[in-house]
Order: sequence, then C-alpha cells, then structure tokens
Amino acid sequence: MSFEGFTTQDFDALTVPGLEPRMEAIISNIRPKLETLGTELVPFLSALCGEEMFPHVAKHARRTVNPPNDTWVAWAASKRGYKALPHFQVGMFSTHLFIIFAVIYESPNKAVFAHYLDKQAAQIKKMIPDGFYWSLDHMSPDGTPHREADTKQLKTWAGQLRTVKKSEALCGLRLERNDPIVSDGTKLIHTVEETFQTLLPLYKGAF
Repeated sequence: MSFEGFTTQDFDALTVPGLEPRMEAIISNIRPKLETLGTELVPFLSALCGEEMFPHVAKHARRTVNPPNDTWVAWAASKRGYKALPHFQVGMFSTHLFIIFAVIYESPNKAVFAHYLDKQAAQIKKMIPDGFYWSLDHMSPDGTPHREADTKQLKTWAGQLRTVKKSEALCGLRLERNDPIVSDGTKLIHTVEETFQTLLPLYKGAF
C-alpha cells in the first residue's frame, strides 16, 4: 500500500465530539495512513541519520476523558519509544499538517539541545528557512514563524529549555489543510524528506 496523502475527512476526524467517537474516526481514517507513512520513511530517515530509525504512531492510550486535538507518527532511534529521545514527527491538527523535529519535556536531551541552540543561535537563524516555525509546547497548534525569531529570541528559548521543566523545542514546517501538497502522497513524502534534511542539524545538535 502506497501513501495517498490526507483528505478533508482526515482533518475533520479531529473535530468529532467525544473521546470514543473521535478515537474511532482517528483509528479508521488517519491511523492507517500514519502507519503507511511511518514505514515508507524508515529507509530514508535511517540513511539520513546514520542509524536505524523506528516509527511510532500515536495511540493516545492514556486519555480517559478529553479527545485528542492532534495525532501523529514519530521516528526515533529506539524501537521501544520516542518521547525520551530527539525525534522527527509528521502529524495533524484539524487546521494543518506539521512536519517537525522535536525534543519534548520527557527527554534528558533537552539540556544538550538548549546548549546547542544557545551557542549556535546565529548559525541556526541563517540555516532554518523563514517559512518554518518554532514552538515550545507540542500540545499547542500555535507557534512562532522563524522569520520573527531573531538570534536573541533563540537564545531566550534556549534558556527556557534549560530552566522550565515543561518547556519543549519543536521546529519545522506547517502546511494548511487545504494545501494541495497535503492531499498528494508523492509530493507530501518529497516535502517531508526535504524538511527532515533541513532539520537534520537540529537533530544532530540534540545529542
């Protein structure tokens, strides 16, 4: 089965009221596509990172009341899980698709990445495309466009990563749900690969 891209119905699944109905919509509409995408990108990401990468599709297993607002597939260099490691993700809120590098609050690598972000802020400012965005909270659909983040801002975020327990670092590309690339599987995979190549220095800087 080849990856076909995402449809309006997939994004609408994340607005279905109630935990069980929304989970059913995610499982039937989105999850099979995330699993296919996860498997398809393993050879590329493993070659890119120089180590075997493993896909992890979000299960939302801990949820008992509130339905998830987003869902995703993550890739990390561990078969057991991804949250403790720097990782790559492709996922979606009801409004948009995201293609990102992330170090989230569970990761002991946060301090390593904070140091890298602080010391290499000027280089990172030049390296990351203006159209990418940053976020310090993976639960939020919002973020700051890279074009609005100067070197001082990057250093400030590095300080927050070091000192605020719940702070995180996410960087990548956001595609609106009606972007033609999102519904074209071949073009979307190409875009994901290009984005991960651009984000590779951030990933490497987190170790």
